[in-house]
Amino acid sequence: MTSVCKKVQTKLEGWYQNLRSNIQGLYLNKKITSKRYRRSLYNVEITDSPPPPSFSSLKFQVVVNQNHEPEEEEELTAVLTSPLSLDSDSGNDYGTPNLLQRIFSLLKNVRPGSDLTRFSLPAIFNIPKSQLQCYGESVYCVNNDILSQCANGATPLERFTSVVAWSISTVRPLMFGVAPYNPILGETHHVSRGNLNVLLEQVSHHPPVSALHATNEKDNIEVIMCQYAIPKLHGTCIETRVLGKRQLKLLDKGESYVMNSPNLVIKFLPVPDVEWLGNVTIKCQETGLEAHLCYKGNSFLGRKGNYRAVRGKIISSLNMKTVSEINGHWDRTVAVKDISNGKTTVIYKAKDVISALKTPVVKDTKGLMACESAVIWAKVNEAILNKKWDKANDSKIAIEEKEREMARNRKLKGETWVPKHFVLTGSKETGDSDWEVKPRNLKLPPAPIDVPL
Repeated sequence: MTSVCKKVQTKLEGWYQNLRSNIQGLYLNKKITSKRYRRSLYNVEITDSPPPPSFSSLKFQVVVNQNHEPEEEEELTAVLTSPLSLDSDSGNDYGTPNLLQRIFSLLKNVRPGSDLTRFSLPAIFNIPKSQLQCYGESVYCVNNDILSQCANGATPLERFTSVVAWSISTVRPLMFGVAPYNPILGETHHVSRGNLNVLLEQVSHHPPVSALHATNEKDNIEVIMCQYAIPKLHGTCIETRVLGKRQLKLLDKGESYVMNSPNLVIKFLPVPDVEWLGNVTIKCQETGLEAHLCYKGNSFLGRKGNYRAVRGKIISSLNMKTVSEINGHWDRTVAVKDISNGKTTVIYKAKDVISALKTPVVKDTKGLMACESAVIWAKVNEAILNKKWDKANDSKIAIEEKEREMARNRKLKGETWVPKHFVLTGSKETGDSDWEVKPRNLKLPPAPIDVPL
């Protein structure tokens, strides 16, 4: 019996080692998806007693060591790149392979009329940042604080005109042939610039819905935005309808401005380019002022008279009279002409607002969350910046596969994803423009990522 017990004890010791390895493996995997963890050492104790009368008398137990030292807090890595601006056409941060090679590779993988919301681009087509970051940059990456001008205008018309300028400033030039990553579900992006704190969250993956909340307590400003993009391939171009309500609230004035976004069009012929096109409406119910803008681009024959042009007017909905005319180019200057006296005033200079933008920096590494965009995509960003395309693809696929696995697990358990920072309302059945978001918190704290002033 003694020899038998020794054999059993040997097997149990082997089982014990496997158990420790499995627990440590689970622990290491768990660290990937959380901010920080403290380790508990698991030990298997086997009694070294006289030979028992039967196998059932062998005793072992798994115990938790309560006297362990806490593990040091995990340092999360964030890789941030320069924001999209008037200077970003050259792509100074990174390089991409031959343009024609990327175009042919894209066209052979999609068909006319394809739904591109579920299409995943290889890393060769990506810029080193998430779409969630690009969305946030349009609000927090500026050189002039136009938002504060909106709050400090002396008259309703002055404030409304500043809101029009701010809306135009959220339009940024994009590079042809490359795109940001599709955000994963639950991905967040938290950045501060001066008194402005901005928080974004990917609140839905299919369909892809992004939410933004920004607060400026000094000027008592709140911005709430919901973005839902629908890209479709139409022969020689990809047109992306950018849906969702955008609200800017001047709380001290009791004014709320509601607006939409122009559509994004990627043209392959006759000249490859990316343009913002379509109509934008800005309304303030409290003052009765409305703006109707039209973003224009090149004609098919390549005439550049309307390239990046924006034209429109400000009207009073109380008497339907035109107050001002708007004319200019969103990548240069935009001016308004007062109908009553003919005076023209420049309200927006792109070079002063979205040129030579500063790259955000990590101010508080301990405040970073594992769901932060710059953390989730850090390895992909780094690989793209170093032109290591295979490594970038592998890292990107790993992130996307992990998200699919989590989605499958939720489906098996009958669980429904609930956003952490926003309440999402809407339905696939009620129409693609019905999605709205409401922040769970009225105020936002300073972020661990900061934009230098």
